Amino acid sequence: MLNAEQRRRAYLSAMQVVSWLPRVDLPFAAPSRPELLLPAEPPVEEAPSSPAALVAETPVVSAPPMPKGERPSIEQARSALVSSPAPSASPAPQPEAVDAPPPVVERQAPPRFALQLLRAGQCLLLVELPTGEPFQSRDPAYLLLKDLLRAAGLPDSPQLIGEPVRWPLMTRGSLDQGPQAALEYVQGFVSARFEEQPCACLWLVGLPAVRFAGDADAEAFNRELRVDGLGSAWALPGLELLMEEPERKAELWRAMRRIMRRWNIVNE
Repeated sequence: MLNAEQRRRAYLSAMQVVSWLPRVDLPFAAPSRPELLLPAEPPVEEAPSSPAALVAETPVVSAPPMPKGERPSIEQARSALVSSPAPSASPAPQPEAVDAPPPVVERQAPPRFALQLLRAGQCLLLVELPTGEPFQSRDPAYLLLKDLLRAAGLPDSPQLIGEPVRWPLMTRGSLDQGPQAALEYVQGFVSARFEEQPCACLWLVGLPAVRFAGDADAEAFNRELRVDGLGSAWALPGLELLMEEPERKAELWRAMRRIMRRWNIVNE
């Protein structure tokens, strides 16, 4: 029977029951402790001290009695003020400084384009490749480019310079390939070719060439631009756009007559 009592106490200990009283007498149970049968005393709540009680508890330092007819001196009044304790105000808790989270910089999606750099006489041409592939001799876009060069008085068989510039450079990886990175890369590429052999004017043919070499937009078409490190540049609509909207060619011819003096003076 001792095992049954030990098992009962093990159950109570597992349920975290410290003291308990059975409703009926348990057979073979250990006798109850008398102190557990006494009624619990109600907790005594302390009354909050009133301001009057706090004032009554504060010790009052009385100044020594002065003889009749005499006024207290300044030193005595000062000593009385110093001797009386002044209530000290507890400093207000200062809020803890919380470090602001660093700003999240969102990366822009990389642009997609393909550009080919060519040389025709005294001009460099940065031309958008409509299909993303190098020009073929019978491509309509390449035939239109040859017409533009003949109208400008330049050789109609431009020389390819290097491989096409395709963006983005990598399909994977953590390298930033957003618009700003593309601008810096294209300008650096053209500037390096410009230093090898300077030119009289840089043609920017197509919106990607205008945007990522001239740092301009479509409103700059048929206008002359000044690009740091690249000198004078001429912004032209893309070859595919000229084929889809032939009415743009008239404005292009007028702009060409105004600007062609740059490479004609060098040829003379």
